[in-house]
Amino acid sequence: MLAKEKLKRISELSKKSKLEGLTKEEKKEQQSLREEYLKAFRKGFRDHLHTIKVVDEEGTDVTPLKLKQSKERRSKN
Repeated sequence: MLAKEKLKRISELSKKSKLEGLTKEEKKEQQSLREEYLKAFRKGFRDHLHTIKVVDEEGTDVTPLKLKQSKERRSKN
């Protein structure tokens, strides 16, 4: 996940944007921080998905094929 300082800065820029507006440099910084945040979020979410196994009432593995394939590709890397 993103460092606390960066999350704090995202919040500061968001608040400033709503209150008084941002300079061009601040807008670029905000966009860069948002992209970094989303990249970290997506990685964490993907990592979490790879820990999931779906099982029906009878104990049969019914994990979607796409997820199984993604897990296999990840384990090979």
